[in-house]
Amino acid sequence: MLKKIFIYLLFSTSIFAQQKVVTSIDTTKNKIGAEFKLTLKTSVDTLSKVVFPKLRTIGALEVIQSYPVDTIKKDDRYELIKKYGLTQFDSGKYTIPSIKILINNKEFLSDSIKVEVANVQVDTLKQKMYDIKDIVKAQDTMGDWWKYLLGLILILGIGGFVYWYTKIRQKKKIEEEVYKTPIEKATSLLNILEKKELWQHGEVKEYYSELTDITRNYIEEAIEIPAMESTTSELIEALKAASQKKKMKLSQETIENLFTVLKQADLVKFAKSKPLEFEITEDRNKIQKAILTLDEAIPVEVPVEEDILLNEVQRQKQIQIMLRKKRNQRIALAVGSVVFLLFATAAFFIATKGFDYVKDNVLGHPTKELLEGEWVKSEYGNPAIIIETPKVLKRVDLTKTLPKDGMALIKEMQSFGYGSLLDKFYIMVSTMKYKKEQTLDLSKAIESSLKVLETQGAQNMIVKEEDFQTNNGIPGKKGYGTFTRVDSDSQSSSKIYYEILLFGQAGGLQQIMIFHEEGDRYATELTDRVINSVELKIANN
Repeated sequence: MLKKIFIYLLFSTSIFAQQKVVTSIDTTKNKIGAEFKLTLKTSVDTLSKVVFPKLRTIGALEVIQSYPVDTIKKDDRYELIKKYGLTQFDSGKYTIPSIKILINNKEFLSDSIKVEVANVQVDTLKQKMYDIKDIVKAQDTMGDWWKYLLGLILILGIGGFVYWYTKIRQKKKIEEEVYKTPIEKATSLLNILEKKELWQHGEVKEYYSELTDITRNYIEEAIEIPAMESTTSELIEALKAASQKKKMKLSQETIENLFTVLKQADLVKFAKSKPLEFEITEDRNKIQKAILTLDEAIPVEVPVEEDILLNEVQRQKQIQIMLRKKRNQRIALAVGSVVFLLFATAAFFIATKGFDYVKDNVLGHPTKELLEGEWVKSEYGNPAIIIETPKVLKRVDLTKTLPKDGMALIKEMQSFGYGSLLDKFYIMVSTMKYKKEQTLDLSKAIESSLKVLETQGAQNMIVKEEDFQTNNGIPGKKGYGTFTRVDSDSQSSSKIYYEILLFGQAGGLQQIMIFHEEGDRYATELTDRVINSVELKIANN
């Protein structure tokens, strides 16, 4: 039994040894921007599944090339070789951390390796030096003509819209015009219909439809019979009955001409009939003649004095309505002109200075307003951090967010901030003193701060680190880079730039953290101004 257990342990150890990841690098010292080739090698059986991670950064080094996996078959096993091309553009000593490789869904770690990036030395004795040349503007093959063309197109487009809107208003004005008598309205609408030249452009159905509507409207208003909802036959019968009742003298020819045209219109609208040009002209003349004949046949009623007064009141009301409409039209024209000028001005500045310039100066920009506002220089914490900020930092309590074992080591902690991680610009200043004298590793302190960010949802974090020194010569560490911030409510993401300054004095820690959206040039200027203003009071031991 013991022998079987020993064989099993030996077999398991053999498998583990075969699946161990071998880590190597082509050089541990290189120049700024030069490539380090990190090689990961593992040996597995033919049925194993190996997954190498896809990385943009490995520690503080950027991945500039992820090489394809090389596969070498040896007997019944595969040797898999994965290479990463790494680089760094800041001199210093860096550590390539362990990388997780999945073999059959089990995690295996590569070895960490220390590398050094050195500055490129320039020998000014051997290399001939030249004066700095003046700045030469690059030749733009496109020129600025496209901006003016875009502005012209926008102005023409806005002008076309204003013209179209004005024509629509004019059309509505004509349609809404109040006519004194039904015959005046019918005659005017017939003239307008002819000016449209509908049938000359092939719109015969629309022409006959408007022609019959004008006729039926006149008959309904002048003779007071339901002409619009009646069929052609019903309309003619109702017209005959009304003529007898009102003692209208209508000839048989007038009724027949009216019936013929209405019947022709029905054929055009519902049977897709296509009359000839001379027939269309004759139909129009017949309708006009029939309307005039009907109007002459209507008996003239002598209005009584009360009716005259009522008509005068109605006329005065109509005049007031017309005046009100004209006033509204003048107001609309003035507003339209102002809007047009605003659009034209905006289009010009967009074409010449860009959309961002117009948006930031007209609609406003949060970080631009902060940058151009009144700044405040003050002291925060103990030992004090002297810093200039666009707003006064308010005291915040971070003790509840720290683990209890960590708080047991802290004697005093003060934190001050503006904004939040979800805002366009966020700044936090913190100082703490420990109960016992401690040797602080600022690089590890930066890593701890970034791990806290990861617990709060930061993803795809890129980390860079360098030495930092204040204007009064106090040394510290600066961590900077980007990460992806995900909004849990909207599930939208944005890329955030961050900078962290850390200083260690008398066993205490002083920290400045700044976050803003990447690509926000106003926020970048804000950050630079804040960082450049940092001063520290020398701590008393």
